[in-house]
Amino acid sequence: MSEAVADIGLVGLAVMGQNLVMNMNDHGFTVAVFNRTTEKVDAFLEGPAKGSKVIGTHSIEEMIKTLKRPRKIMFMIKAGAAVDALIEEIVPHLEEGDIIIDGGNSHYPDSERRYKYLKEKGLRFIGTGISGGEEGARHGPSIMPGGDESAWPEIKPIFQSIAAKSDDGDPCCDWVGDGGAGHYVKMVHNGIEYGDMQIICEGYHLMKSLLGMKPDDLAPVFEEWNKGPLDSYLVEITAKIFAYKEDGKPLVDEILDVAGQKGTGKWTGISALDMGMPLTLIGEAVFARCLSALKEERVTVSKHYQEKTPEFTGDKKVFIEEIRQALYASKIISYAQGFMLMQAAAKEFKWKLNYGSIALMWRGGCIIRSKFLGKIKEAYDKHPELQSLLLDDFFKGELQGCITGWREVVATAAKHGIAAPCFSTSLSFFDGFRSERLPANLLQAQRDFFGAHTYERLDSPRGKFFHTNWTGTGGNVSSSSYNA
Repeated sequence: MSEAVADIGLVGLAVMGQNLVMNMNDHGFTVAVFNRTTEKVDAFLEGPAKGSKVIGTHSIEEMIKTLKRPRKIMFMIKAGAAVDALIEEIVPHLEEGDIIIDGGNSHYPDSERRYKYLKEKGLRFIGTGISGGEEGARHGPSIMPGGDESAWPEIKPIFQSIAAKSDDGDPCCDWVGDGGAGHYVKMVHNGIEYGDMQIICEGYHLMKSLLGMKPDDLAPVFEEWNKGPLDSYLVEITAKIFAYKEDGKPLVDEILDVAGQKGTGKWTGISALDMGMPLTLIGEAVFARCLSALKEERVTVSKHYQEKTPEFTGDKKVFIEEIRQALYASKIISYAQGFMLMQAAAKEFKWKLNYGSIALMWRGGCIIRSKFLGKIKEAYDKHPELQSLLLDDFFKGELQGCITGWREVVATAAKHGIAAPCFSTSLSFFDGFRSERLPANLLQAQRDFFGAHTYERLDSPRGKFFHTNWTGTGGNVSSSSYNA
């Protein structure tokens, strides 16, 4: 078939690709599909796509011939070199103004590079983050497109039709920004996902190890939490995980305590270090996964440090509520840090990010979807230039209501020898961020003492630097400064 009838082409028929195609088909769009292993195309047409308008093709050239102009081709393939190779293969078949969309989990610098490269060739590139997993792809994901804004009107009807919808019907998809902005926002989303999952695990660890609670006891706790401010996809599935049994036994107790990762959390942490942003909670969540992977080492070390843990003597019901407060407060800190990082990136890359819109995109369809995000949208709708979520009246009130319980949980975990890295680091960040003065004056004095790195003074305007000859034997020449 060579008649130009397809609204969009999609390359890559793994589960995500197939589900997106069927989602587009359900919304009235004609999709042409291609897969390098062409047997997958035939199997798809005989299976999930049977009786649909989906057009199967067996070559790039054949697929492109079916597309209406400007041609729109979406990649749902493995990130990295495979994307670059496919771009090189497909470019000779395209015309000026055609659109390439990368829907994989690409690293944002790659999307930035591809955007510039294709622009020089007269082609338009969209790097779009997609979240929601297989189910989201089929029934409504969160979609975060960025790249060449002139292409947005061309793909907007498709993307906003297939995206998840918030409770008030708004699509969880909007334009993010130029270049690699879409994949950057998806990267931060994934970093926040790491943090959300880890703080839930820390709450579980405390209730299991300290309170002796079994999965049957934990399931109703998380079900109850899901009815309040913590209402979210991750809390909802956690309750279901605790309730799930295999051969009459809770499956969660049979799973090895080693967590995997694909790298997006690490990318978020690296970007935060590059930007000089204290993304402490997400950083600790990544390291917690790294620590879990050292299973054999942990087993060995555990035999050397078998200290007697004091028995918990407090009120169990009160402590469960304090854990909920610690989880909620840590979640607020995680999102506050994530949005601070996006603000720093927007400044660095000259992106015009709409933070309320980003919160809406995450409100439904994606893994971190929660009611909580509606409050973030409200905060940025009221104050688009809000410096930090911690300055918003709603979040200020919520944190103040959690502080006592949060401190109690961190102190209790430390006293009983239970690791709670994200609960602890979020509280440390909060205490540091609310401090008018930190001990960094001593740190800067040390830097000036051994490396002549200079310092600023309280009695002088910012930007004026001083150096002291601390020993009387050093010179008066100062080092050049580097500030992250």
